Amino acid sequence: MSKITYRKVGDYLIPNLIIPPEEANVKLGKWGMLHKTYLEKHKKVLFSTLLMQGKLYQHCAEIENQARDIFDALVEQMKVAEGVTEELKEQDQLEWVKRMGNIQQRAREIVCAELIYV
Repeated sequence: MSKITYRKVGDYLIPNLIIPPEEANVKLGKWGMLHKTYLEKHKKVLFSTLLMQGKLYQHCAEIENQARDIFDALVEQMKVAEGVTEELKEQDQLEWVKRMGNIQQRAREIVCAELIYV
């Protein structure tokens, strides 16, 4: 276990937190970064706890993987339910693009509401 060092800010001693080497190698995508930012701004205690335990990036990477899987599944389910097929893409590309954009936006909103911003 490493020794914790502190810096003085005003009248307070703030710990100098560093990311452990195993955490530094974790790469976060869009979903993981959104979740990390949400934790940092709105769940400060959880953010600090995960950071101090060296588990922040691992946690966000797990959220990233779950979010990606849920997003892909939702898009596929909505495509089937709404009849957005490759045939539509061949017949009317503009309509296909509009409908796919709508489906993806709704899927993003669901993933954010159910997983990222909780």
